[in-house]
Amino acid sequence: MKELKLFAGLALLFCISCSQKQVAKKTDSSGKGKPNVLLIYTDDVGYGDIATYGGKIPTPNIDKLAEQGLLFTNAYASAATCTPSRYSLLTGEYAWRAKGRGVAPGDASALIKPGVETLPLVMQKGGYRTAVIGKWHLGLGGENGPDWNGELSPGPLEIGFDYSFIIPATGDRVPTVFVEDHHVVNLDPKDPIEVSYRKKVGDRPTGKDNPDLLKMMWSHGHNHTIVNGVSRIGYMSGGEAALWRDEDFAQTFVDKASAFIKQDLGKPFFMYFATHDIHVPRIANERFQGATEFGPRGDVIVQLDWTVGELVKLLKAEGLDKNTMIIFSSDNGPVLDDGYVDQARELVGDHHPGGNLRGGKYSAFEAGTRVPFIVKWPAEIQSGTISNALFSQVDLLGSMAAYLDVEYDSTQAVDTENAWQSLVGEDTEGRYALVQEALFSNLAYVRRDGYKYIPANNGPDMVPWGPIIETGFSKEDQLFDVKADAGETNEVSDEFPKVMEEMKKELNVIINK
Repeated sequence: MKELKLFAGLALLFCISCSQKQVAKKTDSSGKGKPNVLLIYTDDVGYGDIATYGGKIPTPNIDKLAEQGLLFTNAYASAATCTPSRYSLLTGEYAWRAKGRGVAPGDASALIKPGVETLPLVMQKGGYRTAVIGKWHLGLGGENGPDWNGELSPGPLEIGFDYSFIIPATGDRVPTVFVEDHHVVNLDPKDPIEVSYRKKVGDRPTGKDNPDLLKMMWSHGHNHTIVNGVSRIGYMSGGEAALWRDEDFAQTFVDKASAFIKQDLGKPFFMYFATHDIHVPRIANERFQGATEFGPRGDVIVQLDWTVGELVKLLKAEGLDKNTMIIFSSDNGPVLDDGYVDQARELVGDHHPGGNLRGGKYSAFEAGTRVPFIVKWPAEIQSGTISNALFSQVDLLGSMAAYLDVEYDSTQAVDTENAWQSLVGEDTEGRYALVQEALFSNLAYVRRDGYKYIPANNGPDMVPWGPIIETGFSKEDQLFDVKADAGETNEVSDEFPKVMEEMKKELNVIINK
């Protein structure tokens, strides 16, 4: 009888998920024109890094998004590291469902293959022109990896973006060049690029051998080729005319966004604007250096806020602000020392990057994946709204498909749900549950009733290479009530063994879906 009840309960959970996907065929009944959609996806910005979430660093432009829109208290990236979160957001599928979707090296081949269902494809089918600007970190090229001196394909243009201007991976990885559509920007064919993550190539100095040439010292792992006074992960030769200057990232991305938006004001746009801020190396433009008492990490948060302000100003100048949905969020939680000596840990003071949450980037604890999430859309969303709805970034695909009445391949985008009503503040409960991915693809499971289950694993207690962050791992199953205990200080499996057993079985259903 117990087995029968359990089967019925799990069947109900499965039916709920299916019914939500069927709802994804509803249309917008407002009669208004489609909104532009600007998705500002930041890097390593923690739940407590923004002033409106309690941070000590001034972020007036981001705060204004919340004042004029909807602030989520219970929204999650799908992973505590960047590549898996970005994969899940763009595909509607949890990254952990297949191997090879962890943090990608700088010379990875394309992780999202042509023919896979994606958010930009949904937007294209809905009548949008689409662009990605900023950090990519999802690989480029075919099985043999990217051809830096030729055509970089497949890439963003093959999975639904009309225009692409990106850094291939991260600022701390080679190659340190911009890629526009299919080619490296300003590449001189007489000075070809060579990249290796296995052995030294070329004669550029390295941070390990030439620390005297650095303007920012490395702390762990970032001691290979020096570019712009910063040593990176990996080795690179050639491409001198194409090299970026870290200080120019923010302005360059804003300029590219402006050009794309102005290109065709008669057609709605979807822009995935993926900032480099506040990822390492944290090198703000000269105008922001010294802007805070928190060192370079504080300065790039101020630069990030400036970026948001510039984008909002642009929308207003073009008369697009009222009917543009701006979504602001982060790919994972915060980290202080992530490979460079920039005094982030020493100068953090009374600023708490993770807010009242435990852990950080890489962690199974809440600060790993619970992130700032703000939505502003003056035409539809009431200003000053706060939502406690459980929301996952993996649902952006299903939600946009629902609003636009666009069909999508749910056999590929298997984890996305229609959370449109949550996204615009009309549903205050949100998802039934979601899965978090931590370091080494270890999982956790959170329900909207506040219970959180972290399965037993053999991982280390602390992130092993230096950031000083608790992983949340244990050799025993763990249960927390994050609604009552956001800091995960009280493990309650002994008090609620039936709840933990129930959640263990529900997670297995999702894993085997």
